[in-house]
Amino acid sequence: MILYHTGGQEIRDPDIHLGRKNADFGWGFYLTPDRAFTYRWARENAVVNEYELDESGLDIYRFQRNVDWFQYIYNNRHAKDGLTADVVIGPIANDTIFDTLGIMTSGYLKLEDALKLLMIGPEYTQIAIKTVKAAKQLRWIRSERIERMDKTALQAEQDAYQERFAMELEKVLQGTEEP
Repeated sequence: MILYHTGGQEIRDPDIHLGRKNADFGWGFYLTPDRAFTYRWARENAVVNEYELDESGLDIYRFQRNVDWFQYIYNNRHAKDGLTADVVIGPIANDTIFDTLGIMTSGYLKLEDALKLLMIGPEYTQIAIKTVKAAKQLRWIRSERIERMDKTALQAEQDAYQERFAMELEKVLQGTEEP
């Protein structure tokens, strides 16, 4: 499996313990198999590292964008990682998850409504390398420094997402959502 990680430097030997404990899939080294996504979201002067993951013998857990995924992310955002897998694969939570979770945990939205809002927008895949065993099976291939990026497509995607999210949130809050 070919994977990409964008950061500020070349990372030949990733450390799974340097990530945020409350990230989507908990502590680990985060990558994506989506090369176009990596480059679209990279900042200027970032470094895109390319890796190959040997999946043999690894315990891999795969999420779909559904209530189990939502609950797992919710728990991780509260530092309660409940999986023991070597690798976790699944959708990236959209950028409004903190706001949505805040609205939900305040009792303002029901779980079903919050989940509907989290389903809006494009679905990109992330992969968290969670154990030393998996990190040892991740082989660095090369890196590339990004000097300049055209953010036109990214901005259009973000604008469309924000517009749709606001529209759907308004429907949920007014109770006008169609069954």
